[in-house]
Amino acid sequence: MVLNPKDSRTSTPFGPGVRAGFGPGRHFTGVTVKPENPAKTMKRLWQYLRAYQWRIALAFLLVGVSSLLMLVGPYLIGRAIDNYIIPGDLRGLVRLLMVMVTVYLLGASSFWLQDYLMVRTVQRVIANLRKDLFDVLQVLPLRFFDTHPHGDLMSRLTNDIDTISNTLGAIITQMFAGLITVVGTVIAMSRMSVRLTVVSLIAIPLTLLVIFCVTRYTRNSFREQQSILGNLNGIIEENISGLKVVKAFSREDKEIERFECLNHDLKRAGIKAQIYAGIMGPLMNVINNLSLAIIAGFGGWFATQGTVSIGTIASFITYSRHFTRPLSELANQFNMFQSALASAERVFQVIDEVPEPPDAGDAVELKEVRGEVEFRDVSFSYEKGVPILKHLTFRAEPGQMIALVGPTGAGKTTIVNLLARFYDIESGEILIDGIELRKIKRESLRSLLGVVLQDTYLFSTSVRENIRYGRPSATDQEVEEAARLANAEHFILSLPQGYDTVLTDGGENLSQGQRQLLAIARVILKNPAILVLDEATSNIDTRTEKYIQSAMRHLMKGRTSFVIAHRLSTIQNADCILVVDHGEIVERGTHQELLAREGFYYRLYMSQFAVSSQVLPVS
Repeated sequence: MVLNPKDSRTSTPFGPGVRAGFGPGRHFTGVTVKPENPAKTMKRLWQYLRAYQWRIALAFLLVGVSSLLMLVGPYLIGRAIDNYIIPGDLRGLVRLLMVMVTVYLLGASSFWLQDYLMVRTVQRVIANLRKDLFDVLQVLPLRFFDTHPHGDLMSRLTNDIDTISNTLGAIITQMFAGLITVVGTVIAMSRMSVRLTVVSLIAIPLTLLVIFCVTRYTRNSFREQQSILGNLNGIIEENISGLKVVKAFSREDKEIERFECLNHDLKRAGIKAQIYAGIMGPLMNVINNLSLAIIAGFGGWFATQGTVSIGTIASFITYSRHFTRPLSELANQFNMFQSALASAERVFQVIDEVPEPPDAGDAVELKEVRGEVEFRDVSFSYEKGVPILKHLTFRAEPGQMIALVGPTGAGKTTIVNLLARFYDIESGEILIDGIELRKIKRESLRSLLGVVLQDTYLFSTSVRENIRYGRPSATDQEVEEAARLANAEHFILSLPQGYDTVLTDGGENLSQGQRQLLAIARVILKNPAILVLDEATSNIDTRTEKYIQSAMRHLMKGRTSFVIAHRLSTIQNADCILVVDHGEIVERGTHQELLAREGFYYRLYMSQFAVSSQVLPVS
């Protein structure tokens, strides 16, 4: 009812094997999904980042400093060998080592500081993005939630936001650091030896070819894995939510079989994806070692000819590691970038959803309400071409109790949805005190209504706060009085902490009837002008129901009430009973009047209360 992204050893600028949260060297082996409109999504993300542009600019500056300092290290190693180690100048070597230590300390400090800045910046951006998404969910119409799986919405609010959070800071700094490292390394090597630089660049085409081939297969494999994982998560969610049904129908073995089938497919897809992803590291190591061998071989040859020094060869060997690694990382970061953009697209899709239309400019706020409700020729359908209500017309005078009865699917709850303006009607008018519903502010309208549903929802807070939910300013005494009127105090006081007992998982530590009593107490406390009771006593035993009916009669006194009931015994005293079938009012009148007609209502009543063992059919 409607109301109803390989833990891997990473390589930082200051040596392999250092764990890094953000910064160069972080590898990505997560699922890559291509965004549909990357330029537009990047622009949207920049709108969130722009508020912290000076922090980001400072982080970029620090990335540049740490990357350039990283390039100074190999050069100093070559100078140490040529100028101090080979000549045997120990004092000079010590001085140079002190310079190297200073360079590495400055580089490490710059790296840490930019990491710190980006972590704080990205987390603030993510907090703002998550808040905007949650805020939008609060103002979207119920029709949106009826047409979108709740699991998918949860995934966007958690998994997609986490993907953006885990990759955004990395791609901002690592891609910039990688470009600086590649360009800076080429410039540094060319200034030392152009011939040896040309030799070093031989490995680039092979590196790019490996990256292109492997990432293509990896992307497809991870996409398949993610798809299967989504289906598996769906089964898990269904089974946890519907565990009682599974057990009631003895479907445990079948559900295990269904899970194991998908779990096997996920294992197969995961093995395939991880194998492709795992190939990248060994292949890049082979290329790196091949590059080292080529540089060492040609460097030795050039050294025998006197064109390069031993220190230059040592510097080139170190530079070659700084050269091929960023290329591999840039490929990984490209995948990260795609995944982050794809996740951001999914988030923005929800943020861009059209919220409930705003209140009309001339909308009024109702304060003193008499409770006159009128439906004038109202028609409505949830799906176009499938009418639910057809030309519905009726009037409820102030203080009247209007009962809605009829078979399941007749449209009774839809009437309540329209009255609370959870949906807008297609044609006709709904008026309260002569004012058309769309001319009343939504907040004002809903503050007038007290709704008790058949399947109520309780929040993970105390019993007291659940009752107080519709009226936060109520005192403890008022809360307890409402509980007494709803006949709920006797079980509340038996709870471990009484009114301060914290409910769990939507009130699963209470029976369904007890949850219903708390929902009724919530409405009693709200003291609304118009009551809507949708099978409010359906989950309550007959004895308790009598107490509730007494409390309801007291509550309904002087208030317009709409009661949806299948137990016809609960609405015999209604001022007017509307019999709804296939979206139309087929009969109306009091209980006695409708019985006397021996029509649709009569057959409904007799099917429940006839003494005869024969159950009369309902047409």
